[in-house]
Amino acid sequence: MNTTIAVESLASLGIYFVAMLAIGLFAYRKSTSDISGYLLGGRQVSPQVTALSAGASDMSGWMLMGLPGAMFAAGYDTIWIAIGLLIGALFNYLLVAPRLRVYTEMADNALTLPEFFSKRIGNSQHTLRIVSACVIILFFTLYTSAGLVAGGKLFESAFGINYHMGLIITVSVVVAYTLLGGFLAVSLTDFVQGCIMFIALVLVPIVALQSFDNAAEVPAYAANSIPSISDALGSLTVLGLISSLAWGLGYFGQPHIIVRFMAIRSVNDISTARNIGMSWMTVTILGALATGFVGVAYANKFNYPISDPETIFIVFSQILFHPFISGFLLAAILAAIMSTISSQLLVSSSSLTEDIYRVFTTEEVSEKQLVNIGRIGVLVVALVAVILAFDKSNSILSLVSNAWAGFGAAFGPLVLFSLFWPKLTSKGAIAGIVSGAVTVIVWSQFPILANAKPLSSIIYEMVPGFIVSSLFIYFVSLQSREPSNAVTTQFYKVQQHFSSNNA
Repeated sequence: MNTTIAVESLASLGIYFVAMLAIGLFAYRKSTSDISGYLLGGRQVSPQVTALSAGASDMSGWMLMGLPGAMFAAGYDTIWIAIGLLIGALFNYLLVAPRLRVYTEMADNALTLPEFFSKRIGNSQHTLRIVSACVIILFFTLYTSAGLVAGGKLFESAFGINYHMGLIITVSVVVAYTLLGGFLAVSLTDFVQGCIMFIALVLVPIVALQSFDNAAEVPAYAANSIPSISDALGSLTVLGLISSLAWGLGYFGQPHIIVRFMAIRSVNDISTARNIGMSWMTVTILGALATGFVGVAYANKFNYPISDPETIFIVFSQILFHPFISGFLLAAILAAIMSTISSQLLVSSSSLTEDIYRVFTTEEVSEKQLVNIGRIGVLVVALVAVILAFDKSNSILSLVSNAWAGFGAAFGPLVLFSLFWPKLTSKGAIAGIVSGAVTVIVWSQFPILANAKPLSSIIYEMVPGFIVSSLFIYFVSLQSREPSNAVTTQFYKVQQHFSSNNA
């Protein structure tokens, strides 16, 4: 990219940065006077903001880089991942969102997922809360590093800026508005970022299609690099299909997504949020897949070299649009990256503040001091994530895949058991978290097979992790002491409250 074009693109990117910081300043003045406002926006978030905030924080840079890149490299098999995600997101709205909104408020206004688990089960020793918080911090640090890798790749590929400098720019802007405005800033910026992502993922594949004489040319040229639909279906295995669809299981255990359900202003608003969120998600996923598919055809037709499939959206942004529009499209990638990083930083900070610091401290701490401690937590997690992201050879989709599976297996079954099964115990919950997380780590990281590959090369680690965690929760709970009458009474009270609200 020549200097003039780079400057024009950077100008539009600069406008985006200023807008994000302005939102952070607005939120700072509105919702950071106490810890509830800083961590959950006072539970007054609208369904529109909830829906787009959940979607934007969910999709991250992998929506504009990882998913198009997977489609570019692997072809039609990637569609099954998309289907699994859509199914998982829908059931998350149907099963988890309404009950979690009611239960967390009735469970003494629990502000974090670990706090909810602890109060749901009556774990006065806080062991469950601390274990949950440690898992959140561990996997979110890895997850955040994936977003920073995407940010570094964006600046290096699009502007020729050093990869590591790109990391610093990305994390600096995100940390600034997250520190300032907390959850409200994160949610409002996510809403804006979700709108930008939506426009970009509709615009790019449509404009790219204009480079072909007719739509039939696209699959013809794409067939030179990826298998046809019939070949892809013919080579599809049962384990491969399960692995792809299993991505949807992860939704039940993603703290940065389900915390949005805790913050929505009313359980009655969840159906509106669901309709908006699922519509947004369907269009953007189709746009991401179309970008990768058209990208394969474009590269073959015009002999355009694509060294890294995960940069195909960036390539289209640069070669098909005016530099100022190109900057807007590149801002869409940064929006996707930042929306997830900010959510993850805030949830990690929440766990450090509410679930570790407050559990161990014996001092009286004011609300303002807790907010400041939360800000320190944001800085600490961001610093560790930057260190992990310094290796730019990391694959965005691979990093996201591991972290997604870790959360899905560690927390997904526990969230469902917490909301639907009255016999859940503290020992069962801890066993489920630990067994799920350990299974994912062993399954994905240890070269156990004869060819020195991990077991994840056979089936996605989410599947065994989710199953193992569920079994441990169920059987360990049955072998443990029955939940107290107070815990059981609260469980049925929530069910009754939820049923009456539904009626």
